[in-house]
Amino acid sequence: MRRETQNLLLLLLGGAVLKIALTGTYVRYVKPSLLPWLIAAAAVTVGLALFAIFRDIRAAQRGVADTGDCREHGTRSPWMLLLPVFAIFLVAPPALGADAVTRAGDGSRVPDRPSSAEMFPELPPGDAPLLSVSEFVTRVVWDDSGTLDGRPIRLRGFVVHPEQEGPTQLARLRVNCCAADAAPIRVDLAGAAAKRSSTLAADTWIEVTGTLRTGSATEANGQVPTLEITQLRRIAPPQDPYEY
Repeated sequence: MRRETQNLLLLLLGGAVLKIALTGTYVRYVKPSLLPWLIAAAAVTVGLALFAIFRDIRAAQRGVADTGDCREHGTRSPWMLLLPVFAIFLVAPPALGADAVTRAGDGSRVPDRPSSAEMFPELPPGDAPLLSVSEFVTRVVWDDSGTLDGRPIRLRGFVVHPEQEGPTQLARLRVNCCAADAAPIRVDLAGAAAKRSSTLAADTWIEVTGTLRTGSATEANGQVPTLEITQLRRIAPPQDPYEY
């Protein structure tokens, strides 16, 4: 690969990372706390590219021979390396969704049992408090106090239609660092209002209100609880699609 191509690739790569960082789409790939590191990495990459370009221009002006490989190659393969960078500029890949959940297999990836110092606080006030799907499933599996029994709650997530015959699910992806380690958290939907969810396309974002079907989450079904829902409404996808 010629030096000019290397410099251009480096510049575009740094620019692409800076673009997704400053436009907020970086949350499709990494957790929000990594934003400063993304910006720093992009700035360093762009800086190195500009320094290399400036150095080559000065060398050319002084008539210094290029010590790199200046032969003309009859292949376009180095330019193919630019395609992923252009893809980020023009068409940013979407966040992981229902397809990632179904490919992960059955069950939920339940967070570890909270330590005694982090035991579950009181549920938020209100007739139907909003919980994250991770908190809801964690409470179902680890909280023995029965705080969810008969208590209406609200959940937000996207629609998943399991590959095997079964109820429509509401799901979220839980991320520790980046999208590469995303793990699915699922809830089966039941009740009269759940019939509407079966008509919605996968990845449709919804908010549901309902109560836990006691004893529905077991080791046999991968710790996936069932929510008897009474209300369902479509919502806009959140800017940050993951849970942490």
